[in-house]
Amino acid sequence: MASFGHFIKTEREKREWTQTEFGAKIGINSSAISRIENGTQKFSKSKLKSLATLFELELQRITDLFFADKFAREAFKYKCSDAVFSVAEDTANYLKNTNVKQTKLDL
Repeated sequence: MASFGHFIKTEREKREWTQTEFGAKIGINSSAISRIENGTQKFSKSKLKSLATLFELELQRITDLFFADKFAREAFKYKCSDAVFSVAEDTANYLKNTNVKQTKLDL
């Protein structure tokens, strides 16, 4: 995937929707759709569920793509090395493991 905006454009074009048609379906004007697709405007996190429904894709996939794009852009902006992605994965695994709820054992 090139970017989240590119993903949106590809999915929109698969369905043969114009930017105006797609914008009407998702509740965003066509000029904003153009800016989202070319990467000069961010897609709103609050619209992810609507986007998943509209494209008939799993919300988790849409969410993952959205945040992966956001993270990659920040890493690029701050000139991070590629190692940042491995460190981020390790950190995410740590957070998952520390946030696992402990259950009571009945012995």
